[in-house]
Parts: sequence; C-alpha cells; structure tokens
Amino acid sequence: MGCANPSCMSLLNILLIEDETADPLLRKMLVTNGYSVKDIATPEASIQDLVLDKKTDLVIFNIDSPKKHFQDIHYLNRKHVLPIIIFSADDTPDTINQIVKAGVSAYVVNGLQADRITGIINIAIARFREQQRLKIELEKTKSRLEERKLLDRAKGILIKTRGLTEDDAYHTLRKLAMDRNVAIGEIAKNVISMSELFK
Repeated sequence: MGCANPSCMSLLNILLIEDETADPLLRKMLVTNGYSVKDIATPEASIQDLVLDKKTDLVIFNIDSPKKHFQDIHYLNRKHVLPIIIFSADDTPDTINQIVKAGVSAYVVNGLQADRITGIINIAIARFREQQRLKIELEKTKSRLEERKLLDRAKGILIKTRGLTEDDAYHTLRKLAMDRNVAIGEIAKNVISMSELFK
C-alpha cells in the first residue's frame, strides 16, 4: 500500500465510487490535495473488476447510502484488503452498525469539507493498519491455541500408547520435529492421524 506519511500522500491511488446523488466536489478536492484518482466508478460499473484492474491503495465511496454497496464492501474486505472511506448522508443506526461490522476505516456523514480530506484519509489509513495488526495478532493467537490443543492431544496419545511421562512425550514430539525440520504442530497432527488409522 502507498505511504501514509503526509509528505508522500500524493503516491496514494484512490478508487472513487460515486452515485448520481454524490457531491461532485469530492474528486476535485482529492486532486487538489495531490491524490491520484485513478478511476470513477458508477453504480453500473463492477467495483470488483475496477479494484483488480487498477493499482488501488484506498477506496472511497461518495454515496447517498451504503446499503446497496454492502456486498462490494464485504467483498473488498475479504479479497482485497484495503482502507475504505465512506462519505454518506445515511446516519441511521442500522446502517452505521452494518458499516462498523464490515470493517470500514472511516464513515463520514454529511462531512464533505476540503480542509478535512487529508485528515480523514490519514486517520482512516492509521485505523486500517491498526485493524490489520490486531487481525494478524488474533490469527496468531488462534493458531497458537490450535497448536497447543494438537500438542496436548498428541502427548496424550504417546502417554497412553508408549507409557511416556508428559515431559517425555513433549520431548519426543520436539525431537521428531527438529529431526524432520518441521513445526511441532505438524508432528502432532501426524501422530494424531496415525492413531486414528489404528483405531
């Protein structure tokens, strides 16, 4: 992704998605502030194709309501992890709740002001990066917990079938992992798989 430092914000390539009710000033504001607006997507255009075709650092929706774009927003969050900013007139609680769940980096209601654009983009990118950091940490934690469960199960199998102590079972798994130059979790999976075969 492009640099988030204000001194190199002009490197950001922005995909701007607007509907027919959008204030046309936003594109001018972005260009005036040094951003590269690579494409203007209309409601008929495929947002998914535009993201694939263009080198996009940031997606901005300038729309009356995000409701008809929820599918695209969820797609972007799953397939093309990018900061998303939405300028909208829709301040209903249901819409805001859905936007928060979708992981949008910034949702601005009736706030299209030239002197706020750079600040909104900077904050959105910072928030996006923090969300990504937390997501990675969560995945690592889940992976460690899963590995711990596998390890405990494999140790239990060795204790039961080989008469080993818990420490000996762990050291056996660790040595096998080191000898084969693989993660201990993989060895634990193999031990479990083998035990399943002989049930």
